[in-house]
Amino acid sequence: MTTTTEQVTTPTTESLPEASGPHRATVSRRRRPIGAYICALILMVVFLFPLLYLLNTALKSQAEFVANPVGIVSNPQWGNFATAWEKGDFGAYILNSVLYTAAGSAIGTLLTLVLAFPVARGYIRGAKYWSIVFVLVLFLPNALITQFQLLLRLGLYDTQLGYILLVGVGVGVGPLLLSGFVKSIPRELDEAAAMDGVGYWRYLFTFILPLARPALVTVFILQAVWIWNEIILATVLLADPTKFPVTVGLYAFKGTYGNQWPLLAAATFIVAAPLIVGYIFIQRYLVNGVVGAVKG
Repeated sequence: MTTTTEQVTTPTTESLPEASGPHRATVSRRRRPIGAYICALILMVVFLFPLLYLLNTALKSQAEFVANPVGIVSNPQWGNFATAWEKGDFGAYILNSVLYTAAGSAIGTLLTLVLAFPVARGYIRGAKYWSIVFVLVLFLPNALITQFQLLLRLGLYDTQLGYILLVGVGVGVGPLLLSGFVKSIPRELDEAAAMDGVGYWRYLFTFILPLARPALVTVFILQAVWIWNEIILATVLLADPTKFPVTVGLYAFKGTYGNQWPLLAAATFIVAAPLIVGYIFIQRYLVNGVVGAVKG
């Protein structure tokens, strides 16, 4: 019996040779996709170069910029940021943008959840046609005259509430993303909740909302980026300079200091900085939401 056991076990231990020579090189190449790293490096350079070039311009003095506009800064002028902040009154504009972005994104995310869930589940008639409508809306032009007349007749023209409501309903690609994500949630969960007597709205906000959090965070981020960078609606619907968002403030700053490129670059960097910092901290939520929507 002992001999039989040795004959069975010995080939098992000897049948797992350690990779060496060309086999080890092949495994090493598979574990280290050099091409992927090169592509990632190229993309990083493409996206970071404009930002670094903007920062380089913002740190120059006016005389140094005139002498060498594209050269690397030799004597950084960090005071340009303080000067641009003070002359452009960006503190008040940024507070307005924070209010518009937070409130509008929250409204848009809530609308996306209410719209996308019944369409994804087929709980309303013509659900497949609603999905087509979500796509078509992305290609329609902005109805500025209609929106202007609507706010004017409602008495909401040149008000922060009116502007927040209009940017909030611009859900964009949100319903499509959330519809794809909801399809990955088992339908049996709906049936179990219905059998337990859970109502529709309670189920939507206590079950689906937590489960779809990655996709909802993604929708919120995309909505926030759009609202923060929005300038056309703000120019048309807001007349009081104290209510302007930071994009309109930057445009006004450009009209006054357009010939002082270092100050203008510093102001542009100030406007872009909140989005850059925010993306660094929330990028994983954006990736998870998009990947979940694609899988769904």
